[in-house]
Amino acid sequence: MAMRDHSHSCSHHQNHAKKVPLFPFVSLLCFVSIFLVLSFIRNTSIPSRSNQSIQFPKIGGSDPGISAAPCDYSDGTWIHYPNGRTPRYDNTCKEIFKGWNCFSGNKSNARDLINWQWKPTRCELPPFDPATFLQTYRDTSVGFIGDSLNRNMFVSLFCSLKGVSNEVKKWRPVGADRGFTFLHYNLTIAYHRTNLLARYGSWSANGNGGALEALGYKEGYRVDVDIPEGTWANAPSFHDILIFNTGHWWWAPSKFDPVKSPMLFFEKGQPVVPPVSHDVGLDLVLEHMVKYVENRTRPGAIKFFRTQSPRHFEGGDWDQGGTCQRLKPLLSEQVEELFSLKNNGTNLEARLVNQHLFKALEGSNFHILDITHLSEFRADAHPSTAGGKKHDDCMHWCLPGITDTWNDLFVVQLSNIKVRN
Repeated sequence: MAMRDHSHSCSHHQNHAKKVPLFPFVSLLCFVSIFLVLSFIRNTSIPSRSNQSIQFPKIGGSDPGISAAPCDYSDGTWIHYPNGRTPRYDNTCKEIFKGWNCFSGNKSNARDLINWQWKPTRCELPPFDPATFLQTYRDTSVGFIGDSLNRNMFVSLFCSLKGVSNEVKKWRPVGADRGFTFLHYNLTIAYHRTNLLARYGSWSANGNGGALEALGYKEGYRVDVDIPEGTWANAPSFHDILIFNTGHWWWAPSKFDPVKSPMLFFEKGQPVVPPVSHDVGLDLVLEHMVKYVENRTRPGAIKFFRTQSPRHFEGGDWDQGGTCQRLKPLLSEQVEELFSLKNNGTNLEARLVNQHLFKALEGSNFHILDITHLSEFRADAHPSTAGGKKHDDCMHWCLPGITDTWNDLFVVQLSNIKVRN
């Protein structure tokens, strides 16, 4: 009887259970399962994405397929280390041009210049290790192509490397102004001097007449916008890594006086008529030179274009009594006062040139080496009166000095590109 009652009770309970709808329970179970799976995927994917190498994109956008945001090395602050930092080289490096050797020139803050370090806001920019660089870029050729500010950077790199490897032989590739090979590593670095990138030379009116003569031009400088200067024409097919610059000579009225000795631009051997201003001429040269380099570089070559190095003349330009006597970096508001295009000041050249560079390089496979803003703060780092000239040198930089930081930036971006490739 008891067994029968128990069986009846169980049967009654089972019948009651069958009446409970299963759909809500199954739906809840599915929702919880999906949530757990998505959470697992999200938690495992985030670290792998954050561990991707930092990329330095082309101007105008990031490289295809790369989701990691590049570091903005131009956004940062100069940090002072009062106890001193160890320089990679000193004033005894013989490649330092006399006018840039601020230790030997007795510039009062020369020793303190190396105690400042640029600290980007959202990433690190450590001083590069010359020994590692030599080992990493064994059997490589590096070419600096541009005006004397690129030589400033070239000398900084050379002195840094020579500090750890004395087996050096002078060797200049065709057209180069300076060149050295570090024999143990078969690493060559060279400097090719060119003021405008394009070929140029003096021009005088032809007695037989012509388009320019008809407009009243008697003399000036002929600039062939589509022909590279011979000093570097072969460099793209020789070097594995190239660093270009141009700019200072494009705003040089003492050299290219718009009235007495204007720039007269030629394309395909014929004068550009009507004649165009120097800024339009710069656009034409950049357009042609970018194409020239891209069509002639070695397979796998890496190409940089360095942005404009700022000048710090105060109280007038170099030939108007301008000076640079500051002993500490500028404050942010002082930087804007000196360089803002709105103020139309003596030193606006840097940001003007960069506008042309960014436009010309958009969509190209050049990498931008942006040194302008971090350098704008360093009004204290020029040779000034220690440069040995009749006027203050507020354009070039003391060595050791800020171009060492340019090379830190160059090496870290080069390393990131190498990792990506």
